Amino acid sequence: MSYSPFSYVTADKADLYREVMRAFVEAKSHFLVHLRPEDVRQQLGEPELAPVQAALTQLVNWGNLDAERDSARVTSVEDYYRALYVYQITRQGEAVEAALATYDQELGRRGALQTVALEDIRSRLRALLALSQSEAPDATESQLLLRDLAGVFSDLAENARAFMTGLNRSLESQDSDADAFLLYKERVIGYIERFLGDLTTASGEIAGLIRALDGDAGRSEAPVDRLLHHAAARELADLAPGESPDDVEERERAFTEAWRHWRGHWDGLRAWFLDQPGRQAQARLLRSSARRAVTQLLEMVARLNERRMARSDRSADFRTLARWFLECQDDGEAHRLWRTAFGLTPARHLVTDHDTHERGQAEPVPASTPWSEGPGMQVQARLRATGSYQKTGAPPKLRSRARERELLARQLAEEAHVARAARRQLVERGAERLSELGELEEGAFRLLLNLLGDALAASRGDGAPVTTTTGDGSLRITLHPLGPETSATIRTAAGDLSGRDYRLEIVDLEETAWTR
Repeated sequence: MSYSPFSYVTADKADLYREVMRAFVEAKSHFLVHLRPEDVRQQLGEPELAPVQAALTQLVNWGNLDAERDSARVTSVEDYYRALYVYQITRQGEAVEAALATYDQELGRRGALQTVALEDIRSRLRALLALSQSEAPDATESQLLLRDLAGVFSDLAENARAFMTGLNRSLESQDSDADAFLLYKERVIGYIERFLGDLTTASGEIAGLIRALDGDAGRSEAPVDRLLHHAAARELADLAPGESPDDVEERERAFTEAWRHWRGHWDGLRAWFLDQPGRQAQARLLRSSARRAVTQLLEMVARLNERRMARSDRSADFRTLARWFLECQDDGEAHRLWRTAFGLTPARHLVTDHDTHERGQAEPVPASTPWSEGPGMQVQARLRATGSYQKTGAPPKLRSRARERELLARQLAEEAHVARAARRQLVERGAERLSELGELEEGAFRLLLNLLGDALAASRGDGAPVTTTTGDGSLRITLHPLGPETSATIRTAAGDLSGRDYRLEIVDLEETAWTR
C-alpha cells in the first residue's frame, strides 16, 4: 500500500496543500466535482494563480487529485496547445482528508460528564429487565434496547474520558491567569460535584438492575442471555446469502461473532458499575479521578492565593531572578549575582592539603583569575589515581526503615483522626452563625481559622457570600457577611477570637458524597 497521498501533511507548504484539499472536499459536499485552478484560487483568496497551480500539480503527483484536459475552454489554436486542466479529488485524497478531519475532531473534543446519560442507562435497564421477565421477549425490542443502551453507555464512557483528559490539560495550562482560573475553578467544581452526586445515586440502582439481569449464579441461563441471543439472531436476518448453497457454517460463525459482540458490550457495562475480582468498577475510579481533580483545583487556588498575599514561591523567585539577570549591565555584575544567588563558585569538590591552604591564606587568589593563570595545587595521590577520596570496599549495609515507616503511619493516622474530629465538631455544632459556635477545641478552632483565612482572602469585599473548601476537599464553608455592627466571639482554651459576625453554611463533603 502506498502512503504518498499523506505526503502533503508534512510537506513544506502543508498549510497551502491542506487549504486546497479542503476546498475540494467542500466543493464535493455541494455536489461540485470538478474545479478549475481559478475556482480554487478564488476559494482560497490567493492573489496569484501560480502558487495554486503549482500546489495542484504536486497534489496530482501524490495521488490526491486527478487532472483532466479542459477542452471546454479551447477557443483557439494557442489554447489547444496550452495545458488547461480541471481537477477532482481522488478516493485516496478524500480518505486522507476524512482521516485528518477525524484526528482534528478527536484532539479538539472537550468531553462532558453526562448526567443525562445515567438516567438513559437506568431507563433502558428497567425496560430490559421487564422484557426479560416476559414469557416471549420480542427480538426487535431486545435489539433496539440493547443497541440504545450500548450507544448511550459508549457516549458516557468516551465523554468522561475526554473530559478528565481535557481537565488535566487545563490544570497544567491555567497557571498564569489567576482571575480566569478562579472563575473556571468555581464552574468546574460545581459541575463535577453535581455529576458525582448523580453518579453516586444512579450507580446503586444501575448495579442492582445489572445483577437482576444477570440472575442467580445457580441458574443455567441468565435473563440477559435470552435478550442477547435474540439481538444476535435478529442481526442474521440481514445477512447476505453466501456463494455456497449450504451456508450453515457461515451463518453459525456470523451468529457466534454477533453473540460475542453483544456479550462484550454487556461485560463492559458490568465492569463499569460492578466490582470485579481484583479490579474496581470504572464508575468508582471515575469518582476518585473527579475528586482528585477537585483537590488539584483547590491546591492550585491555594497557590494563587499565596501569590496574591505577596508570599514567595519558587517559580516566582526564578522569574524574578531571570529578570535581574537581564537587567545586569555587564558580565561582571551577572557573575556577582550568580554567586550571591547560588553560592556555587568555589570548587568545593577539590580538597587542598595543609601547605596549599597556607599558601592560599598568605597570597589570596581572586575568584576571577582564569585557571590557566592561577597557581598550581597539590592533589592527593588517591584522588589522582582513583578519582575518589573514599576507599573502595563493600557497600554499607542497608538499614531497615520499618520502624520509621510505622511511626509515620501512626502519626498520619492520628492526624487524620484529629482532623475528622475537628470536622465533626464544626458540622455537628449545627451553628447558623459564627457567633453561635461558642467554645471550640484546639483542632476545630485551627481548622476554622484556616477556612476563615482562605475565605476572607478570596472575598471581593462587596458583601457577597464567599465559599471555600479545605485543601483535602473534605469540608466546605460558605460565609454570608452580616452587618458591620454585628460581632462574634469564639472562645478557646488559648483565648478568645472576636470579629464581625457571619451566617454559616458548613458541609462535610465526604459524608455528603457517600450518603446521598
